[in-house]
Amino acid sequence: MAASVRSRFLRLLRVVAPWRSSLLHCENTAVSHVLQSLRKLPVRAFYTNARRVHTAPARTLFLLRPLPILLVTGGGYAGYRQYEKYRERELEKLGLEIPPKLAGHWEVALYKSVPTRLLSRAWGRLNQVELPHWLRRPVYSLYIWTFGVNMKEAAVEDLHHYRNLSEFFRRKLKPQARPVCGLHSVISPSDGKILNFGQVKNCEVEQVKGVTYSLESFLGPRTSTDDLSFPPAPPCGSFRNQLVTREGNELYHCVIYLAPGDYHCFHSPTDWTVSHRRHFPGSLMSVNPGMARWIKELFCHNERVVLTGDWKHGFFSLTAVGATNVGSIRIYFDRDLHTNSPRYSKGSYNDFSFVTHTNKEGIPMRKGEHLGEFNLGSTIVLIFEAPKDFNFKLKAGQKIRFGEALGSL
Repeated sequence: MAASVRSRFLRLLRVVAPWRSSLLHCENTAVSHVLQSLRKLPVRAFYTNARRVHTAPARTLFLLRPLPILLVTGGGYAGYRQYEKYRERELEKLGLEIPPKLAGHWEVALYKSVPTRLLSRAWGRLNQVELPHWLRRPVYSLYIWTFGVNMKEAAVEDLHHYRNLSEFFRRKLKPQARPVCGLHSVISPSDGKILNFGQVKNCEVEQVKGVTYSLESFLGPRTSTDDLSFPPAPPCGSFRNQLVTREGNELYHCVIYLAPGDYHCFHSPTDWTVSHRRHFPGSLMSVNPGMARWIKELFCHNERVVLTGDWKHGFFSLTAVGATNVGSIRIYFDRDLHTNSPRYSKGSYNDFSFVTHTNKEGIPMRKGEHLGEFNLGSTIVLIFEAPKDFNFKLKAGQKIRFGEALGSL
């Protein structure tokens, strides 16, 4: 009996097996046909009583779209940063001192990955494009309204006179618009806002209160002892001691931020002699006060031109720091200087000495004399040697104009 049941079961399997395989094959074929038809479906739209509804192929639901993801994450991060700034302003109104919240290494690296140098070169070329005569007034008027430019101080007030944005940015002032203070030994080299000032301590300079950068990283290592701008150092002396040439003197600094609406030229802050120029190619990150509070050693990351020399009390330097859309830094007496080049070696710098066999001292500069210009707003950093009784006539955060006093003995 059992043998007969077993034989009948085996015969049944032989009959069902081909049908089973054919059914599976049909099922797979049907599914594949359905998927192919879904892939070929175009985007369609149909109307309901409420609104228009768009449909898309099913396959698009499974695709990751990088642009929306970047927009959402970037927008969320920007919103978070704005909230942080709002909270800080509210706490400042209450008189509470807020410790600076510095960017992490990954945040700085992410920011530096943005092609700001390329964007700045593109902006520079755009500035050179001549505007039609009818378009000049509305374009410049918008800029004046946005950044609060005072055109009454300009040597030429007629907006149609400026053929392109570059000429408008580099407009000259009326001679009486910026009288040079003759009572104080050091004046402001430009219009701007005082970010920080004071004495250099422990070879660290404050870019804003609580955020510092290395003096040696900013100026670079001293050159040979033949270079007058960096006198020989005593044995085992710190970098600060390499700059301070006279016993009893101290090293001072002052940081001035130029906003986009400020006068973009800078002048000699005192009577001194420029003997050396050092050009650091680098990033072009924004240098506004918010960024200066967020990124440590911001000025050391950015492209900059360091002019060093001597004044009546010893070492003196003026550094023009580049920024986003401000890759162009021009020094009037230095025709060999070319900033924001397409290619450069990271961490490199270029030296040029103004001391020659025929000129043993360098380039003499008088207080208030034209020195250079930016293409847009940026930052000027003064680092100089002076006696211990040197006093600044400033307050952190105050607005200052070229020609006004910075300090004196």
